[in-house]
Amino acid sequence: MATTKHTIVALVEDKPGVLNRMASLFRRRGFNIESIAVGHSEVPHLSRMTIVVGGATTMVEQVRKHLDKLVDVVKVSDITGDDMIARELALIKVKATSSTRSEIIQIVDIFRANIVDVASDSVTIEVTGDEEKINSLFNLLRGFGIKEITRTGRIAMTRGGSGSLPVQKKSPKARAKGQKTSR
Repeated sequence: MATTKHTIVALVEDKPGVLNRMASLFRRRGFNIESIAVGHSEVPHLSRMTIVVGGATTMVEQVRKHLDKLVDVVKVSDITGDDMIARELALIKVKATSSTRSEIIQIVDIFRANIVDVASDSVTIEVTGDEEKINSLFNLLRGFGIKEITRTGRIAMTRGGSGSLPVQKKSPKARAKGQKTSR
C-alpha cells in the first residue's frame, strides 16, 4: 500500500489530557505524527487541531474513526483529498555579515518573507507559506549558515463555503455516558 501525508482536522474540547489521548491513539497504531498544531477555534471552549500523519489511506481512516469515538473529540475529518488551504510559519536565524546581509535581504524579499530581528552576526526571518516554499527558502539560506530554525507545522482548512467541521453539541446525557450524538 502506498503511504501519503494525510491532513486530519479535529475540533476537541479545550481541556487537559485531550492531546495526550489523541497522540496515544496514533502511537498505539504505529503512526508517526509529522506535525501537530493546536489553537482556539471559532467555537468557545473548543480547540482546533491539525495533525499531519503519513500512512495508507485505509489505515488513517481507521484511526480517524477511533479518534471520533473519543469523548473529548467533537468532530474529526481527513481533509487530505479536499480542496484545502495549508500554511506553515517558520522562523529562521541565519548567519550574516556586512558583506552577506544585502544578499540575504534580496532572497527574503523574493520569498515575501520578513526580517524580524537583526543582530551583528545574524538575521532572523519569518516566512509563511506552504511546506515547499519554506523548504526552498531554507535551502537557499543554508549556504549562509543556519543558526536555528523553528516551524509550526501545517495548519489547514477547506476552501470556500461552510467549514469542514460543522459542530453539533452533544446532549448532556451523551456527554455523561461518553457517547456521541448522531450527526
